[in-house]
Parts: sequence; structure tokens; C-alpha cells
Amino acid sequence: MSRTASAALYQPAGTAEGLESVRSLVNTALDILSEVAAARSGPVAPGGPAAARAAAAAALTAPLLPEERTAPEQALAELVRPFAQWSVDITHPAAVARMQPPPTDVAAAAELVGAVLNQSLHAWESGPFALELDRWVIAQLAELVGYDPVTAGGTLTSGGSVSNLMAMTMARDTVLADKIGRHAFQEGLLRLGVQPVVLAPQGVHFSIERAVRLLGIGEENIRTVPIDAHGRMIPAEAERILAELPEHEVAVALVAVAGSTDLGIVDPLPELAAIARAHGLWLHADAAYGAGALFSPRLRPMLRGIEEADSVTMDLHKFGWTPASSAALLVRRAETMVSFGLQPTTCLSADDDTCAGYIGSQNTSLQTTRRVDALKIAVSMRTLGREAVAQMVDTCHDLARHAAARISAEPRLELGTEPPLTAVLFRYLPGHGLDADAFNGLLRRRVMEDGRALLARTHIAQPDGGSRVFLKLMLLNPQTGTEQLDQLLDDLLALAAELEATP
Repeated sequence: MSRTASAALYQPAGTAEGLESVRSLVNTALDILSEVAAARSGPVAPGGPAAARAAAAAALTAPLLPEERTAPEQALAELVRPFAQWSVDITHPAAVARMQPPPTDVAAAAELVGAVLNQSLHAWESGPFALELDRWVIAQLAELVGYDPVTAGGTLTSGGSVSNLMAMTMARDTVLADKIGRHAFQEGLLRLGVQPVVLAPQGVHFSIERAVRLLGIGEENIRTVPIDAHGRMIPAEAERILAELPEHEVAVALVAVAGSTDLGIVDPLPELAAIARAHGLWLHADAAYGAGALFSPRLRPMLRGIEEADSVTMDLHKFGWTPASSAALLVRRAETMVSFGLQPTTCLSADDDTCAGYIGSQNTSLQTTRRVDALKIAVSMRTLGREAVAQMVDTCHDLARHAAARISAEPRLELGTEPPLTAVLFRYLPGHGLDADAFNGLLRRRVMEDGRALLARTHIAQPDGGSRVFLKLMLLNPQTGTEQLDQLLDDLLALAAELEATP
């Protein structure tokens, strides 16, 4: 088929003509976004799940692949408008449910460049500069953690769950190779004759449980380490569990929380690092949310000792103001990523190409084709600079402390705990003999159905072995003002009073 004939089928984005078309289509999309933004009255359209499903049913009547082509302007308008109308406005001060910070403008522009050029990282010929940029960003983030950027390694990932899965894979393979001289990724666990176990504190992120399930270790082989009154892992208890392991069980990983998403808990990293070294364990620090503290001179001391971990999970799409996905897995020693290496006989890896420098990222990632997330991270961080990022982190922390003080001053609200980071847990205390857990769940749903605010909820374990429902403010928008936060709480209290008065 000739170029002229094929051009009638579609317009490639990266040609001169395509770039002009992209410019026009982006302007069309931005006009739609502006119209929708102007019509908003809250962080989400009112009506709840039923209304969202109805909007989707109305917008998605045409087939995904119609018989005849559709004009790009029409296709864009038909889908972008309802998508925008039912998207969460994460710039709204009452959008405080999830870890979705408003991304920087320059990061959004970089996303467009990434989509137009469509580079990949699996092979040199798929993205030469993209690969160098990716490696540079990893080295810079490793240095931020406190690693030696020369000997450290890592990869950008789609999120903390994938980072944690990769960390547990390396822990299994590295420690078993050191302790029994055999490779689980070659022989499989059944043939090794030992049972790997993982130590983790109560309340560790569910992705760790999912990882050991996928790796064949099994959830039953997670040894839960008791925590102290502040929710932190007790190092002496980890020592006790290790001492009591039967001979056929081999501890491969000690997982530390480095900023939990609810309470901001940071386990005692220096003490845990000493235990890991003494017992030949892999220490993994899950700092998917907590790594944001590294940007702030005020909060960085919370993560003292994180540089001693063998691997660190961090998500810049949580506490870095870049669009998802912008996550990273960083490792203290680059050679430990051998778990993801390929044999040289594959189509992506040949010795002579490798020696000549034609090296992709296929040996450092679970993914083969992989987008260039490094570009948006790099342009965003370089635009902001160290001082501004630190100020943004501290501003969000100040907002959390303001919210905590306001909640403590309200007789009908109960504060969960003083916020170490930017998550604030609280609950409404209803009267009339109403069940507080059920009431807070209803209150959260009602405020979201009305479109007034978006709140998260969580269950916090209690000393009696039970748990209580708490609402959560996740404050990651430094543009939010204290008066807007006060208004959110005022509206919530008013709605709670209405619900209490309803028979």
C-alpha cells in the first residue's frame, strides 16, 4: 500500500502533518476540559455510582470498533466530555479521599510528548535517549534515598504493588542463593526442599501478601511481627521469631513500613537493618507514600536508616505531583536485579550488542514494552526545584496539622492520632445510641453522593482486638487553604447533624 493510500487510514502523530493534527485535537480537548471545569460545583458530579453508570451507559452506545470510521474530533468529543464530567476534580479542596495529587502542568505536557513519540525501554532501538533518561532518573532517586548512585540500581514501575512484588522476588532469589547456594528462579521452590518465610509487621500493605502468594511462598508463611503501642514493629520480636524458626524454614525478607498510608507509621529502620544483616535477610522498606518525606528537611529524619534497606518502594504519583504512573523500585546493589535477567539467546539480548552498548531495560523490569515515565518525573522535578518541593511537602503537612487541631476542638469529632505525614484520621460521634461505625460509613457515602466532598475510610485496630471505622483526609494539594479545609469540616458536620435528625 502506498504512503498516500495509507495516509487515508490514519494520521501518525509524529509526522509534521500529525503534529499539526495533534495540536488541533489537543486544543479541542482542552476546550472541553475548560467547559466542564467551569460547570463544576464540587469535586465529583452528584448522584453516586448509579448516576455514574447511567452516564456511562448513555455515552457508550456506539461500538468500540464501528463499521465506518469516525472523525477524530467527534470521537474525542463523544468520549472526553463524559470522561471529564465524571472524573474526580483532584484540584478541588474537598477531593481528599485518595493519593492523587494534582500533577504539575509541565508533567502533563511531558505526558503528551511521551504519547506522541511512543518510545519504549525494552530495547536500545526502541528508545535510545529514553533509556539514558530512565537510568539517570533512577540514579538520582537512589541518591535521594541515600544509596551510592554508582552501585545502586532500580526501575520505574506502574505502582507500589509491582515494586513490592519485585522486591519480594529479589529477596527470595538473593537470600536463597546465599544460604543454600541454589536459585529458586531456575529450579522452583518445590525442588529446593526448604520453605521461605517473610517477616512483616501487623498492618503491612496488602500487596506484600499478594506478592508472596504469586511467588509461591504462600500467605501462611508470612510471620507477623508484633507492634508496639505506636504501631511500630518491635525489633526484639523479630529476633525472637527468627530464633524460633524450624530448620526447614528459611527467612528471606524482613519488610519494614516506612510511612503507612493511614497512620504514617515508620518502623525502626536502623534496628531492623542490623537484624537483617546479622541474619542474612533482605530488608525491604515500603515507602510508597512515606518517601515524600525525603524531600523535606523537616520530615526526612522520620526515615532515618532507609539507606540501609536492600530495596525501597517509592511512588512519585502519590507524593511527588506527577501523573500516574510514576513509581520506582530502588535497590542498594544493582546486581541483585538478576532475578529479572534474560538469557543472551533471546531476540532482545545478544552478547555482541551488549558489549557494544546496545542495552535495553529488559533485564531490570517485569515489563518488556514499557512507557517512558522518567520524562514527566524529570521535567517536573527540574521545574520545581528542591526548595519548592520541600515547601509543598511541608505545606501539606501543615494542612494536616491544622485539620487535626480543628478536629480535636470539635466535641462531635474524634481524632485518630496526630498526623506524622499528611493523612488525618477522624470519626463523627453520633448520639441517640447510633452505631458510630455504621454512621460514619453512611456519612461518607452521603457526602460523596451529594458531590460535596470525596473522603476515604479505613479500619483501625483497637487494643481489644476489634476495629473501628475512621474517615480519612488525604492532604496532598498544597494549593488548598486552611479556610477551605475548615469549610469542608463545617459542611461535614452540618450533613452529619442532618443525618442524625433524620428518623
